[in-house]
Formats: sequence, C-alpha cells, structure tokens
Amino acid sequence: MGIVLKQSFKNTIFIYLGFLVGGINTLFLYTRFLEDTYYGLVTFLLATSNLLMPLIAFGINHTIIKFFSSYFTKKEQDKFLSSVLFLPLLIAIPLGFLGVEFYEQLSNYLSVENPIIKEYTFVIYLVAFTCAYFEVFYAWAKVQLHSVFGNILKELWNRVVVMLLLFAVYFGWITKPEFIYYLTGFYFLRMFVMMIYAFRLYFPKLTFSLPENFNEIIRYSFYIILAGSAGAIILDIDKFMIPGKEEISKAAYYSVAVFIGSFIEAPSRAMLNILQPLTSKTLNEDNLHEVGSLYKKSSINLLLISGFFFVLINANVHQLFNLLPESYAGGELVVFMISFLKMYNGFLGNNGAIINNSRFYKITLPISLTMAFSVYFLNKLFYYELDLGTDGLALATLIVIFFANTFKLYFVKKKFLITPFTDKTLKMFLIIMGLYLGFNFWDFPITDVYFFKIPIHPAINIALKSLLIIPIYLFLVIKLNISPEIKNLTQRFYK
Repeated sequence: MGIVLKQSFKNTIFIYLGFLVGGINTLFLYTRFLEDTYYGLVTFLLATSNLLMPLIAFGINHTIIKFFSSYFTKKEQDKFLSSVLFLPLLIAIPLGFLGVEFYEQLSNYLSVENPIIKEYTFVIYLVAFTCAYFEVFYAWAKVQLHSVFGNILKELWNRVVVMLLLFAVYFGWITKPEFIYYLTGFYFLRMFVMMIYAFRLYFPKLTFSLPENFNEIIRYSFYIILAGSAGAIILDIDKFMIPGKEEISKAAYYSVAVFIGSFIEAPSRAMLNILQPLTSKTLNEDNLHEVGSLYKKSSINLLLISGFFFVLINANVHQLFNLLPESYAGGELVVFMISFLKMYNGFLGNNGAIINNSRFYKITLPISLTMAFSVYFLNKLFYYELDLGTDGLALATLIVIFFANTFKLYFVKKKFLITPFTDKTLKMFLIIMGLYLGFNFWDFPITDVYFFKIPIHPAINIALKSLLIIPIYLFLVIKLNISPEIKNLTQRFYK
C-alpha cells in the first residue's frame, strides 16, 4: 500500500483543494455572480456532456488500464497504444457530422421548456469530446503509475478556471454568454496539456500493426462503452430531467445539494486513481492474494475517511444551508442521501476495479443497463408522478446504486472468494453511526448577552461543532486501531 497511500495522499490534497475552490464557486460565486438561469444552464450543459462523453471515449480509458500491464515488451505496448489512440474518432466524427446535420431539430428538442438552451447546444458535443480524450490521456498516465498531475487537471483546473471567469463576469470583463464560451475553450486547453504530459511519460513508436488480441480489445471496449454510457445516465440523468419539468434554475439548486453530499467521495477518487492500474496488474499476474489484500485495505481506509466527512457534513448541514441564499434552502435530505451513498461506495474499496479488470468484466454491462433503466423509471415515478421534487431524484439514485453495489459485493465474494470485511469494519460503522446520532440533531444555542438574545453565526456554529467532532473521531479510530496505515501516518505527523 506504500505507493497507493503516497499518491492517494497527494491526490486527496488536490481533490480537496478542488472541492474548496468548487465549494466557493458553488456556494458563493455562482449563486451571486451568475444568475440562477445561467447557473442552471451551465449545470445542464455539463451534465448532458457527461452523458455523451463515455460514448465518444469508446471505453478506451478503461481499455488502456486493463490491457497495458498485460504486455511485457515495448514493441507490444507500442502496438497496443497505437491501435487504441484513434479509436474514439470512429464515434466522435460521425456524431459530430450528425450533430451538424440535425442541429436545429436537436436544439429545438432540448430547449422546449427553456429556450435559453438552444443557442448553446453545440457546447455539449465540444465539452464531451475534450473530456473523452482527456480521460484517454489520463489513463495513459495512470498505467505509468503517475496519477497526481492528471488528478490536478481533473479536479482543480476547471474549478480554478470557473472562479477566474466568474470574477471576470462580476467585474464586467466578459458577459454571461461569453462565460460559457471561454469555459469551453479551457476544456480544450486542459485536454492538450494532458496529452503533452502523457506523451512525455511514454511516447509510443506509432505503428499500423495490431496487437494479437485486438479482437478481445474491441470486445472489451464495446462492453465498457455501453456500461460507461449507462453509468453516465445514472449519475447525470437527474440534472438532465429537471429542465423538462421545471425552470432550469432548479438544476442549480439541486446541483448545490449534490455537490455538498459528494464532498466525501474525494478520498475514494484519490485512492482509485492509483488502485485501478495496480488492481489490473495484480489480476494480470493472477496474484489473487494481493488483490484480496488491496480490497480489504482500501475498504477500511476509505470507510474511515468517508465516514469522517459523512459525520462532519451531516452534523453541520442545517447551518451550511443557512449560509446560502434562501432560494437554495431545503436540500438537507438530498445531502444525506447522496453522502450516505458516497460513503457506501467508499466502503466497497476497489470492488469495481476488480470486476472491470477481470475476466468477468462482461457482467458490468447487464448491471449498468439495469441500473440505467431503473434510475430513469424511478426518476419518472418519484419526480414526475409522485411529485417528490429533487428529494425524489436523490432517492432514485440512492436506491439504484445501493442495490447494484451490494450485488457487486456478492459477485466478487462468489467469483474471487474475497470480501472487504475485516474485524474492524463493524467497529468503524458503530463509530460513524454513534457520532452522527450524537451531533446531527443539535446546534449551539442562542447566547444571552446582557438580556439580548444573540444567535451564533452559522459559520461559527460549524467551526465549534467540527472542533468537537474531529478529536473524538480521531481518538476512537486510533484507540481501536481501526487502520494501521492511518495510525502510522498520524504518528509520523505527530512526531
């Protein structure tokens, strides 16, 4: 776990820097510098591009991670990388052509309820294309076990760019429509920077010779492209559906609650950046003992860290919404459901990487398709028919992903005879549950000062509760020796 913890620690720092910048953007700058309509428009455009991105990527980002470590000579690796580098264009070019031919019909369809969408429809394709090739070159760097720089570009770049552009809007240097065009341009710049970095790490000798297992590569990419597209539907269909029923500004309000709930997934994303290629390598070497070891260690460490942020966020969620404009209020339940889901995902460790990079990868397609159809119909039921609002959208996501991930837990147990459970897992869940119940349902009371009732400012309330939670949580984790890796890390910092 040495290289995993080292790069995970660096990745976590930059992801949380990204979340910090993103939090300032989401909670303060977007809500004040960009009116709700344009904020909702940006949310819709980016969410829709995320639906399209896996299709354009052709699954090549996952294909590189799975197959690269199975080649042992530079000649074989060059053949492989040369053969997959241009495959996304086989989908991107025809899609672009169709987009041009049917642009009017497509833009009219997307802008029925919100006409502002029409003139920005082309942005969806451009952002999807740049994100697809960014992920391809990011995977290129990951298989060289260099995940940090790509992680900075993925987590920090766009948020810093958004912050600068929002200030540019505020000072009148650019208009709100120009904000969207500049943001699109910076997506292209990010893709080129990632490409240059990936080629500096490993530049293949381009060849027209195909690897011997090229048919297997295509089959894998086909399965992953369908599974990835279905996965994107699960994550972003809710934001896509909101403008079909309500004002596009509702997408902005929902996006803020989802952002707060998603804050706890940073450690998972950080660790999986390096765990994915390592899991693929151990599976290609048929080292199931190491696979099981990575599974257990990643699970308990991610549950520990994710649980910490789950408690911290949900204990302060009421005060957090008090810091926002009144129109954004009422998202506490969305935050709880999304944060619980992210914590559960963290508990599963590298479960998904084990399945995706094993010979059982084909199971991901029926799982993903079932999830996509389920989340669509549940969204329609909860949001449109039962009229549960955005709480219904979050509930649909929670139900579908929870049951799907539980099935993956069972599947890995059955096929590999390994689980993420250790003797510390139950203790960790009890710590999280106890602190959540202990701190979630109260805040510091109104203070009496010379017969005047002075309420404590929400930011001070958050700080005081956090100062109570953090030492208690750390004390219990270290005292019960939940994670040797975390204990050693804290001892090093203490010294």
